[in-house]
Amino acid sequence: MQSRTPAGRTGRPRSAAADAAILAATRQALVELGWSKLTLGDVATRAGVAKTTLYRRWAGKNELVVDAVAELFDELELPDRGSLASDIEGVVLQFAAILDRPEARSGLMAAVAESTRDDALRERIRASIVDRQKRLVLEGRARAQCRGELPPEPDPAEAARTVDLIFDMVAGAVVHRTLMSGKPADEEWVRDFTRVLLMGLAATPTEPGRTAASPPTEPGRTAASPPTEPGRTATSQPT
Repeated sequence: MQSRTPAGRTGRPRSAAADAAILAATRQALVELGWSKLTLGDVATRAGVAKTTLYRRWAGKNELVVDAVAELFDELELPDRGSLASDIEGVVLQFAAILDRPEARSGLMAAVAESTRDDALRERIRASIVDRQKRLVLEGRARAQCRGELPPEPDPAEAARTVDLIFDMVAGAVVHRTLMSGKPADEEWVRDFTRVLLMGLAATPTEPGRTAASPPTEPGRTAASPPTEPGRTATSQPT
C-alpha cells in the first residue's frame, strides 16, 4: 500500500498494519452506515486504534474515505495476454469485479456525490484514484506500441491527451454500465466494448471538412447522391 501521509506532517513512523486496519474499517463502515453516518470515532473503534492514531494520518473523513477507496483500485494490474485486445479485456474485467464489491460501490458513489459540492475532495479523488490508475493506460499503450499494434506518438502533449481520452472512455463506460445502469460488465459486454474502443484507436486522422465516418465523395456530387450514367441526369430513368 502506498503511503499517503499528508505533506508536512512529522512524527513516529507509520504502521502499515494500522493503516490497513483503518482503511478496511472505513470501507466496512461505508457499507453499513453510509457516508453521512460514518464518523472517524466509529472507524477507530472498528480498527482497534486510538482516535489520535487516525487523526495523525488523515485530516478528516473526506481524505480517509478517498484513500480507502483508492486502495481497492490499486489492486488493478494490466495482464500480458499477448494482444492489446486481450490485455484490455483482462483489466476491464478486473475493474468491473472491483466495482461489483459493496465497499467499492458504496465508497466511490458516496465520494463522487460529495465531491460535487467540495472542490478539494474532487481534487483528492483525481489525484488518488484517477491519476494513479492512468498507469494502466500508459503501460498498455507502451506494450502495444512495442508489439506494433499501435503507432508511436512522438508529441508528448498529444500522447498525454490520448492517455486521458482512453482512461475517460474506459472508466466512464464501466462505471456507467455497473453503477448507473446496474447491468453486468460480463465477458460478452467487455469483448464488445473492447472491439469498439480499438476501432477508435486504429482510426486514422480525418481530412478537414469531413467526419471519420463519411467516405470521400466525388467532385460535383454529395455523399448521398449516387453516380449517374453519362448523358442523363440523376433523376432520369434509363430508356
